[in-house]
Amino acid sequence: MNLKERIEAVEAEIAASDATSPEAVEAFRVGMLGRNGKVTALLDAFKEVPAEEKRAWGQRLNQLKNAARVRWEELKAQAETTPVDKGPEVDLTRPALTEHTGSLHPISIVRQRIVDVFARIGYTVSQGPEVEDEHHNFGALNFPPDHPARDMQDTFFVQELVSANEEQKRQDLALRTHTSSVQVRVMEGGTPPIRTISPGRVYRNEAISARAHCMFHQVEGLYVDKGVSFAELKGTLDYFAKSIFGPEVKIRLRPSYFPFTEPSAEVDMSCTICGGSGCAVCKHSGWVEIMGCGMVDPAVLTNCGIDPEVYSGFAFGMGVERVAQLIYRVPDLRLYWENDVRFLDQFTDGAFRG
Repeated sequence: MNLKERIEAVEAEIAASDATSPEAVEAFRVGMLGRNGKVTALLDAFKEVPAEEKRAWGQRLNQLKNAARVRWEELKAQAETTPVDKGPEVDLTRPALTEHTGSLHPISIVRQRIVDVFARIGYTVSQGPEVEDEHHNFGALNFPPDHPARDMQDTFFVQELVSANEEQKRQDLALRTHTSSVQVRVMEGGTPPIRTISPGRVYRNEAISARAHCMFHQVEGLYVDKGVSFAELKGTLDYFAKSIFGPEVKIRLRPSYFPFTEPSAEVDMSCTICGGSGCAVCKHSGWVEIMGCGMVDPAVLTNCGIDPEVYSGFAFGMGVERVAQLIYRVPDLRLYWENDVRFLDQFTDGAFRG
């Protein structure tokens, strides 16, 4: 395309332009008169015109430039006088619409609160698999082979195919019945001092009712070091109870039995509903059981590669649902798992902060 044809094409484009918005008018200016605009490009091409033709082509290009500038001014004035469609009138006094952002599940709220309490006194968080082998779920924790917890009525067992010597064998595994299995892994993989909690899901082959479920959540704690005493255990649990339920709460420890602790105890807390005077929740005793605890059995330390002659420790474990029940006073555990939005909408991530 020669210079004449190029000028005529730009003249036609200038005449046909019908930009109506300020943005489109500005785009016209940049496209024609800007640094890389079409008129500017023709002015650059003028440098290559023979000397004897420069006078004629110079006049023509000046006319083109003026036409582009005049058209731009016309379009600009037109755009400024054209009314802008602002759409329907908005009532600025009308309340803003709020989007429902959802909330944390009450169990998640309480679990995080428990983790935060122990984090303040130096406990780290440990995690482990939910499908466990016999050693970590039972054997290392001093469960004898004939212990009732190993029976099918208490534990969900699964089988895994493993290859050995070009043969496939079935290995018995179990859905973990407690997060103590995580503590075993921590002790096997580390050296004292150990101060950790293990929150997570656990499974028991139990009938679902208002007070029990086949899946629930636990937070178990472990402290192993030189010279750890039962008095430290009681002080830790008293601190926990007061941090969660308030400074007026009291605890008591009753002798009990667990295969992996000796001595062992059940921990009761003064009822927060009746203040200890007696009600249906505490069965008119004034006390509610919240967890089990005890000093780590020396046999468990030995099984995990820790010398019981040098180190001692304590462990404790609680059900998150039980703690949530006492905080929110929800009488039926099944409500937590039915996904009833009317129930869950009552909780937010700030629903319980002491």
